[in-house]
Amino acid sequence: MASIPVYPWHLAPDGLATIRQLRARGLRPGGQDVAAQIERPRHRRGPLVGYLYEIDKAKPVRPMTPAKWAALAKANTARRTCPDCKRDAGYVIPGSLGMCVACAYPNEQRAA
Repeated sequence: MASIPVYPWHLAPDGLATIRQLRARGLRPGGQDVAAQIERPRHRRGPLVGYLYEIDKAKPVRPMTPAKWAALAKANTARRTCPDCKRDAGYVIPGSLGMCVACAYPNEQRAA
């Protein structure tokens, strides 16, 4: 296996980008292999690693289809629906509670 070049943080050459940087340009890696990596040092832990891809080989992001939009809306609705009271909480139900705040703390009054 061939090793890939490693660059310090902010010192990668032009023509390479992370997945987030590609996404900001409306691109995706498109099946290409990782071209290089960048490393950001961290205090008392190993370095933070980011993989870089060649911008020239990147492909445009696939557009969302109506079916994908519908599936995303259904998933987001499920994340907002309280399993106890079955109401849409208007926010994503915290995983730490597992239910809406009103069901988790029924004896506390809401401040208006």
